[in-house]
Amino acid sequence: MSVRPQNVIADNQQRRDGLGQLSALLEQGKQPPIGHTLDFQLVAVERGRAVFEGKPSTAVYNPIGSVHGGYAATLLDSACGCAVHSSLSAEQGYTTLELKVAYHRGLTDESGPVRAEGKVVSLGRRVAFAEATLVDAAGRLCASATSTLLVSDVERPGT
Repeated sequence: MSVRPQNVIADNQQRRDGLGQLSALLEQGKQPPIGHTLDFQLVAVERGRAVFEGKPSTAVYNPIGSVHGGYAATLLDSACGCAVHSSLSAEQGYTTLELKVAYHRGLTDESGPVRAEGKVVSLGRRVAFAEATLVDAAGRLCASATSTLLVSDVERPGT
């Protein structure tokens, strides 16, 4: 029997806005399953900004002996998405339409903790734009991203 993971949008009985939903996760010490799988977590959130930290390990290596680019892309996508999420009302949700990643420096298990910081560039009624950077423990830029996200109304049962 599988257990459905938490969904802060669908499970929003308190009608919190996006910032309230993400802040509640932080306060409760909860993280989404992808964070457990790839060993990263949301560490800070404010309206229009989200920060994730992770520790790349050999578990996310590619066949050429470095951290797979998908690891960096996942942190950057999470930072962009949650930055937008933190700006939404209780009646809105989002999904990533496009993510463009530029890799500036390779990651290894010796890169130390990495930090992805995302921020909203603009937020409209249906489309949002965000950007994020990923730096290693020495503060060196390892990757950056821009993201286009679709903003939509959340359908709730009985409404």
